[in-house]
Amino acid sequence: MGEDAGGNAMITRRSLLTMASAVLGTPLLTMPARSKARLGEDGLYQSDWYLESFLDLADDLASTTRDGKRFAILWGLRNCPACRRLHEVHMADPATEAYIRGNFNILHLNILGAREVTDFDGTKHPEKRFAARYGIIGTPAIQFFPSSAAGLADRQPRDREVARMETLPEPEPFLAIFRKVLQAS
Repeated sequence: MGEDAGGNAMITRRSLLTMASAVLGTPLLTMPARSKARLGEDGLYQSDWYLESFLDLADDLASTTRDGKRFAILWGLRNCPACRRLHEVHMADPATEAYIRGNFNILHLNILGAREVTDFDGTKHPEKRFAARYGIIGTPAIQFFPSSAAGLADRQPRDREVARMETLPEPEPFLAIFRKVLQAS
């Protein structure tokens, strides 16, 4: 219960729900899981565990493999409702976040960005052109790569991936994609 300006007790909706929860033994007032992601200056969600990178994919893949993980690129876009859902629902689940964080290094790129990315074949492209080169047309999208860069430079860009998530599925199928990629390695 709260108090009004005169110090009199007043019942708020929140206190009423809390009291009803105590009587019924069932939580009526629950808070959604909080995402640990924050919006960066570029408008993309950032997590403290996303890969810090010089944007050289061969180096990122090699260091990820040395860490015993798999390398993936997450594509995002400012004001993308599905990107928001990805971070505020899917990645806010502690079990999902722990599984992905423990088994994958995620490089987050902006589908319309201008940062220069060095591809596996040594060519350099701004994020926007890099996305187009790989046929990334929507967000969020996730590209999964093999555990070794051997032979990747000789393949067409799309053929360098071992899997891709092109739309945002519901939380369970989302996590299943990561499990399938990890099991296939």
